[in-house]
Amino acid sequence: MSNTLEAIHLLEKTLKNLLSNYEFLKRENHILLQSNTELQHKLLETAQNLVNQKKEFDILKIAKTIQGSSSDTKDTKLKINSLIREIDKCIVQLQE
Repeated sequence: MSNTLEAIHLLEKTLKNLLSNYEFLKRENHILLQSNTELQHKLLETAQNLVNQKKEFDILKIAKTIQGSSSDTKDTKLKINSLIREIDKCIVQLQE
């Protein structure tokens, strides 16, 4: 009979430990999910910021070329031609 009681107490103790660990892991998982979401938002913001900075850099390169800097003249001409083609595509889509 005492073996049965000891087994029950051991089972209760183990169950309490498991429930305690479950609650801890549940809270930790919630915190990690929040952190993950925040980091994903920061990553998206950083990526968007990078895209904006690249656009600004390209605009500055074009402005420098227009001012007379000859180092990026070819790149600027290619970029202008690309922009013109893109505008032409937009015009065609608007006409349809």
